[in-house]
Amino acid sequence: MSNFEEKKKALRAHHEALLTQKNEPMEWGNGIYDKWKNPILTAEHTPLEWRYDFNEQDNPYLMQRIMMNATLNSGAIKWQGKYCLVVRVEGADRKSFFAVAESPNGVDNFRFWDEPITMPDDVVPATNIYDMRITQHEDGWIYGVFCAERHDDSQPGNLSAATATAGIARTKDLKTWYRLPDLKTKSQQRNVVLHPEFVDGKYAFYTRPQDGFIDTGSGGGIGWALVGDITHAEIKEETIINARHYHTITEVKNGEGPHPIKTVKGWLHLAHGVRATADGLRYVLYMYMTALDDPTKVIAKPGGYFLVPEANEYVGDVMNVAFANGWIADDDGRVFIYYASADTRMHVATSTINKLIDYCMNTPEDGLYTAASVEAIKKLIRKNEKLRK
Repeated sequence: MSNFEEKKKALRAHHEALLTQKNEPMEWGNGIYDKWKNPILTAEHTPLEWRYDFNEQDNPYLMQRIMMNATLNSGAIKWQGKYCLVVRVEGADRKSFFAVAESPNGVDNFRFWDEPITMPDDVVPATNIYDMRITQHEDGWIYGVFCAERHDDSQPGNLSAATATAGIARTKDLKTWYRLPDLKTKSQQRNVVLHPEFVDGKYAFYTRPQDGFIDTGSGGGIGWALVGDITHAEIKEETIINARHYHTITEVKNGEGPHPIKTVKGWLHLAHGVRATADGLRYVLYMYMTALDDPTKVIAKPGGYFLVPEANEYVGDVMNVAFANGWIADDDGRVFIYYASADTRMHVATSTINKLIDYCMNTPEDGLYTAASVEAIKKLIRKNEKLRK
């Protein structure tokens, strides 16, 4: 066996050991969910065939010809008995693309399908696409709604100027995707989510209106809008259903994560909130609930964050970021929450429908003032004092 073949064999063995590494839940969590110890997807999980030319004559040093930088912000769906993530994979060239990775159990042994998704372009091709939310809609299609980024040609001299629209595609098998025209709105949109059911006979979207590519500006929070024809989707009116507030986890911006989960008590929502710190923006996850008969009516809004970066999750391409746009609710009540840390790698946390409902409905709301926070703590102290008597 040549040295090249020996190196290739060792490389494949190393990669297989990574893919088959057993995961396990961490100890001493918060009782709401269990985080699992190992990241479930990293750049190193991507197939070797995507990165290496295994022709010895063309690549005698066995170099990576195409390097991968990150795996993050995955949509999620239970598909044909497998836990499938539509992953945002970012190459060393800073371009993102979508690829499906599946697992038999939802917590480890994730493997990418052989090839990335070929996503058709809209009329105006996007420079970059990312952060797909997956919705299995009652109309029979699986929809992917994602950010389509293009250079802002109104600022030709500014190479950082960009525009964002919501791209829409649909599929029956996660392999062949049919592109629909981008969502038309009055503002830029980077975080748009399709509700899984018709509302008043129309498609319903959760939006995050913002004046610029980065700055929210006049955008007030998570919006709600109805669209009659998804094949030519246009939002003419938005209603803010989950607003931003000063000196909270949502003071800079907030947006819907994956589509909400329907329960007997209401719709469970997972969202992200952003605030400014001396070290930059901090992204955290939070939850809220809306009424079954009116998804725009908030019925529970636990205060503070639900999940934040911890330990090694804090470090990566973009520090201090937790972001989620995919979760899976199993028939047995388990919920798999897929989140990215530091825009670098994917993790999983597990909970149950009952736990998440309990968390939402019995956690005090943010009183928006220090005095209210202290009073909530004192109320809990007094309740526990009575239990000791």
